[in-house]
Amino acid sequence: MQFSKRSEYGVRLMTELALRHGQGPISLTEIARDENLPLPYLEQIASQLRRAGLVVSHHGVHGGYELSRSPVEIVMSEVLDVLEGTIAPMLCAPLDGGTMLCSRESICGSKMLWRRVRDGIVAALRTTTLADLIPGGPAPRTVVQTIPLPILAGRHANATPITESSAVVG
Repeated sequence: MQFSKRSEYGVRLMTELALRHGQGPISLTEIARDENLPLPYLEQIASQLRRAGLVVSHHGVHGGYELSRSPVEIVMSEVLDVLEGTIAPMLCAPLDGGTMLCSRESICGSKMLWRRVRDGIVAALRTTTLADLIPGGPAPRTVVQTIPLPILAGRHANATPITESSAVVG
């Protein structure tokens, strides 16, 4: 699963604004130059983030954009919801937690996998703030797996089960 360029550029924009939080507005021209991003596309993304209330814009000679809140208050699920809309690894597992039915719903053996993938993405996005993305910022929080995955027979029979103490993601 891949996120779009819109999301990549939007996260880079938000990270740049987080790095400079409290220093006043910064122009998109400067961010585009520093991040080597296309200015017209960055303007579209910034406009979308502004309409969602994640950034504010200031007009004039010293205008530009800045975060609407502190970087510790903005979680990445907010940002990616604006930039991507509903994300789904498969039709049966949209990121909003709903279920879209397909013709194989009643006999599908893989839907549990796609829902677990969705839940992992949701957990990562909801527990990561912009402050976490700033180099030298707060240490990443530990996310612990609470649902052990079953051990499969066959070539993975000697695998170590994932437990709460061994499933640390950083």
